[in-house]
Amino acid sequence: MRFSIEVEQRSEVLDCNCSICSASGYLHLIVPHDDFTLLKGGEDLTSYRFGTGRAEHLFCSVCGLKSYYQPRSHPDCWSVNLSCLDEGHELTVSIRQFDGQNWEKAADEKALG
Repeated sequence: MRFSIEVEQRSEVLDCNCSICSASGYLHLIVPHDDFTLLKGGEDLTSYRFGTGRAEHLFCSVCGLKSYYQPRSHPDCWSVNLSCLDEGHELTVSIRQFDGQNWEKAADEKALG
């Protein structure tokens, strides 16, 4: 799978402690839909939904990676896994903790920004 994104050189990523994110080590780089381009591999994506079903987790059916997905927290953006960016991307990131184990409470407290 290949994609390109346009983001600020200095970007914030979310480190969520929910079961799926903490198990996979996913770091969320939020990218507006218009700043994300899927270049190749879309035909290999498979979808998984759980809980409320509002988030659509997209996995590569060839390698099993979740490079990006549609989060419920940002319906107009993709969440891109920082670990799936090419080496040498030169982004400077700050990491913000997000309490995904208590998602509704954390979202109500405007922890998502």
